[in-house]
Amino acid sequence: MAEIQIDQVLDASGLSCPLPLLKAKQALNGLAVGQVLQVIATDGGSVRDFKAYTDQSAHQLLESYTDQDRYIYIIRRG
Repeated sequence: MAEIQIDQVLDASGLSCPLPLLKAKQALNGLAVGQVLQVIATDGGSVRDFKAYTDQSAHQLLESYTDQDRYIYIIRRG
């Protein structure tokens, strides 16, 4: 599988729910359709938030994983 090209990285570490998702929405609005945003969060509630948001929007959650105490989301702008 080809490596995903990341167009923008948003570090939302230390922010509590719902701020990581709100910041991600703002960042996605600034991207062109098809571009990819990587979000780094430390709030455990973000796992549920990002899944629900991408399920209900035109955006696609390409990857979601945990790296130590960080939650990483790779989202393609729809």
